Amino acid sequence: MTVDSPLSTPRQDGVAGPPPPFDAEVSPTMAIMRQALEGMRTLDAVLAVRGRTGGARDKDQDARLARDGAVELTEVSVPGPPGGPEVSLLVCRPTALTTPRAILYFAHGGGMIIGDNRLGLDEPLDWAQELGLVVVSVDYRLAPEHPHPAPVEDCYAGLAWTAAHAADLGVDPARIIIAGQSAGGGLAAATALLARDRGGPVLAGQLLMCPMLDDRNDTPSARQMAGLGIWDRSMNEMGWSALLGEARGGPDVSSYAAPARAADLSGLPPTFVDVGSAETFRDEDVTYASRIWQAGGAAELHVWPGGFHGFDLVAPQAALSRAAKAARLQWLRRLLPT
Repeated sequence: MTVDSPLSTPRQDGVAGPPPPFDAEVSPTMAIMRQALEGMRTLDAVLAVRGRTGGARDKDQDARLARDGAVELTEVSVPGPPGGPEVSLLVCRPTALTTPRAILYFAHGGGMIIGDNRLGLDEPLDWAQELGLVVVSVDYRLAPEHPHPAPVEDCYAGLAWTAAHAADLGVDPARIIIAGQSAGGGLAAATALLARDRGGPVLAGQLLMCPMLDDRNDTPSARQMAGLGIWDRSMNEMGWSALLGEARGGPDVSSYAAPARAADLSGLPPTFVDVGSAETFRDEDVTYASRIWQAGGAAELHVWPGGFHGFDLVAPQAALSRAAKAARLQWLRRLLPT
C-alpha cells in the first residue's frame, strides 16, 4: 500500500498553508509601500488624511493626465441615483481620435474609502491612446460617510448617463466596457450585475483588476496573507466595515455590495479577471472567474505569480507588471476587432 506524502496531498481542512513567495523584482517596492502606508491602517487615520487633503483638485495631476495635450479632460456633472446628488464624471478623450472605437467606463480603487476619478487612470489612458477609446471615470461617493448602496448606485447612474450620451461622445452605446481596479473592480462587477438585473446598458465587456469582491474576508488567501502585502486582511476588514457596518460578513449582504455573494453569474459580458498569487483577493477572484465559466459565460483569468496587491502600479517597469499590462491590452484588442 502506498501512503501519500503530506507534501503531495492537498489540504482538505480549509486551513491556509504558508504564504506563496513574492516576486523578487517587485518585493522591494512592496516594502517601501508598506512603510508609506503604515500611518493609514485604521479608518480614523484614513479619514484624517482625507480631511487634510480636503478633496482639492491637483492641477499638476490633471496636467500629467492630459499628456502634453494628447488627452482632453472634461468634467461633467450628471444626474445621480434617485434621491442622491449629482455624480461627477471625468471624460478623457485622446485628441488624435477621429472615430472612437469604444467607451471604457472606469471605477477607481481605494478600498471604498479613498480616491477620486483621477486615481489609477494612467493605464486606462494608455489603452485609450493605443486603441482609440474614450475613458469615462466615475467619482463615486466614499464610505463610511456614504455606505452601501451609495457607491454602486453612483457608478450605475454614471454608466446609465454614459450609455445615453454615447452618441454625443461619438461612440456606439453597444460598445461600452466597464473596468475597475481593487475596490473599483468590485464596483465594476457590481455595476455589471445591476445593469443585467435592471435591464440597463448592455456591456461589451468587464475588465476586473484585482477586484474586491467578498466582504466575508475569510478565503484561504485572505488568511494566508494576513499581515502581508499592501492590502492585508485587517485593512480589507476596515474597508468592508466602512461600506457595510455591522452587516459585514453576515447573511444579508447584497450581491450589489459584494459580487461574490451573487447566486447567479449568468448573462454577464465577456470578463477579464487578474490578480496576484500573493494577495488577499486571490481566491475570491479565482472563484468569481470559475463561477462565470460554470454559468456558461466567457472569462479570461490571470494569476500573476508572486504579485502582491497593486504590484503593477507601484513597480510598473518590473517584468511581471509588463506582462500583466500586456495581457489586459491584448484582451481589449481581441474584444474590439478593427
